[in-house]
Amino acid sequence: MIFFSDFDGTLTTNGELTRDFFEIIDYIHKHNHELVIVSGRSLSWGHFFLTHFPLKACIMEGGGVVLHRDERGEIVQEPLVPNVELERLTHFTGQLKHHFPHVPLSADSFGRLTDRAIEFHLMDEQWISDVMVYMEKEKINYSKSNVHINFWCGNISKYLGVKHFLHHYRPGLSQKDAWFFGDAPNDESMFELFHNSVGVSNIEHCLDRLKHKPRIILEGEENIGPKGVLNYVKGLC
Repeated sequence: MIFFSDFDGTLTTNGELTRDFFEIIDYIHKHNHELVIVSGRSLSWGHFFLTHFPLKACIMEGGGVVLHRDERGEIVQEPLVPNVELERLTHFTGQLKHHFPHVPLSADSFGRLTDRAIEFHLMDEQWISDVMVYMEKEKINYSKSNVHINFWCGNISKYLGVKHFLHHYRPGLSQKDAWFFGDAPNDESMFELFHNSVGVSNIEHCLDRLKHKPRIILEGEENIGPKGVLNYVKGLC
């Protein structure tokens, strides 16, 4: 069995790694299953996950890049968008900074390859709206996570990243043998298209904004973030 999970708000509590996170990793590892983090965080965060925890792979930048360990144990990264789109993203980022000189790009933007991120909590509502309107005018894709407005060029989604990963790296597994946990709007492609999707209870804050909701929605304080993931995993294996 394989478990895919969003990171911020799903495996973290108030932005921190708690005992529940480490228990999830330990429990899944001991039962010979696999955890793959699927996050809007940067490629550099993916290297952190694979070097500091017993994980074999992760999918970062909202599905834009897959990282995994090869047969030698070396970390390999595979971008899922063509170079022409990466070049267009670099060009647009320069334009964005020219039109909005004080736009707060995320601290980890230097470590990003297939997308960029904005710290929207440092912006007021009108500023956020102006930036989004500008992106739409320039035909740039974007989404909001718990912490960032991520933007990119090309066809990127968590679902496409997970689908690619299963097909190329775990061909013996079907979606019916896999589960996804999430809590935010940038998880919506997984909620819409993935066979087994679970929303931890703190997803309640954005449920009314989701066109496609998770098939299973956990409830109660005992199922907030990683507590909900841990409880559900223990109920399955």
